[in-house]
Amino acid sequence: MKFLNKIIFAILLSLSFYLKAQVINWENLPQKNIASVNFGTEYGLVTGCGYGYKISDRKFPYLLNTEISIPFGEKRLDDFKIKLGGQIAVLESRNFNLSLKLQGIFRVYNNDFVKISNFGSDFSATVGYYRQKWFTGAEFGFDKAIVSYYKHTDLYKSNYPEVKDGWYEPSVGGNYYYNLKGGYSLGKNDITIVAGKIISQDFKIKPLFSIFTQIGYNIKF
Repeated sequence: MKFLNKIIFAILLSLSFYLKAQVINWENLPQKNIASVNFGTEYGLVTGCGYGYKISDRKFPYLLNTEISIPFGEKRLDDFKIKLGGQIAVLESRNFNLSLKLQGIFRVYNNDFVKISNFGSDFSATVGYYRQKWFTGAEFGFDKAIVSYYKHTDLYKSNYPEVKDGWYEPSVGGNYYYNLKGGYSLGKNDITIVAGKIISQDFKIKPLFSIFTQIGYNIKF
């Protein structure tokens, strides 16, 4: 039974990487606030929005941010992902920039057999080249599921009456991801694009479709 639950959770992890973080032009962010909307493809069409607040613009500028992403479908709020955390630029030299991102994640996944509520974390590093009008970079990160709550449906319980609802730990899965990103900045507006790939933490299990894409729009104020 635990094995079956882990299979379900592995499916959750593969499907829950809806959209990645806000794409920021560090060389063109004089304002304190940045809001974004995103659209992308990953096992279908997905959308998201985000907000960031710049705490400091000194030697190590950093932002606090929050994001939510959901898939398109008949019951869109059945599945969603919320992130809360921050990004900081730790190294800059001749328009090259190294930034780090750390976020906590809460995500919910539903199917005919189970509802899974999961808490996890996401850590990544981005190296990029930034100018006032355009920017490009590469990101490498790791998304980890830490603890999950399983609420099984009556349909599942009718086939496996011994199943128990509740919290499952330790963590049973995570994914590495990497992507290329870029964008064009015009005043307070950014148009961004991302394309990347997901790899399971054991480097053995491959998602059904491991490629993801994203196009986004930022407005700064």
